[in-house]
Amino acid sequence: MKLHDLQPDPGSRKKRTRVGRGISAGKGKTAGRGTKGAGARGRNARKGAYFEGGQLPLVRRLPFKRGFTNIFRIEYQEVNVDALQERFNPGETVTPARLAERGLVRDADKPVVILGMGDLSKALTVKAHRFSKSAAEKIAAAGGSADKLELKVVGARATIKLLPKAKLAELNKE
Repeated sequence: MKLHDLQPDPGSRKKRTRVGRGISAGKGKTAGRGTKGAGARGRNARKGAYFEGGQLPLVRRLPFKRGFTNIFRIEYQEVNVDALQERFNPGETVTPARLAERGLVRDADKPVVILGMGDLSKALTVKAHRFSKSAAEKIAAAGGSADKLELKVVGARATIKLLPKAKLAELNKE
């Protein structure tokens, strides 16, 4: 066998149908589109998968039924004060990095919220991105302090605001 002997298997390559090329071709005159109606007209007559014959399209019906995704949502890692009571000694400083070390949060870089479930009797310095009102009261009542950390501007919040890279680096500096 030589290069000039190579050819595709029989039936694997089929000639495309050339529509609108006369009546003898079988697809002449209306080119297989029938007569009149949106399907017979140009490309813009039917707007792809979106168009449903004038009925409100599925894409437009869904947000009413399924809600929407808030791109600015901040997902906090939750830690209750009773977990701080169990895992930390009096006088210690609680930071997101220390919480991750002790297995209370998964990622030290993501925002942390301290919630007020349980009791706290140890004086701790707690640094987190957010505190519930009851958690802040319990920490203060135990003789500790609740210091709020600045939230890093990342993801959609950084993109939508279109901040220059220098400004973004300044905001995310710890």
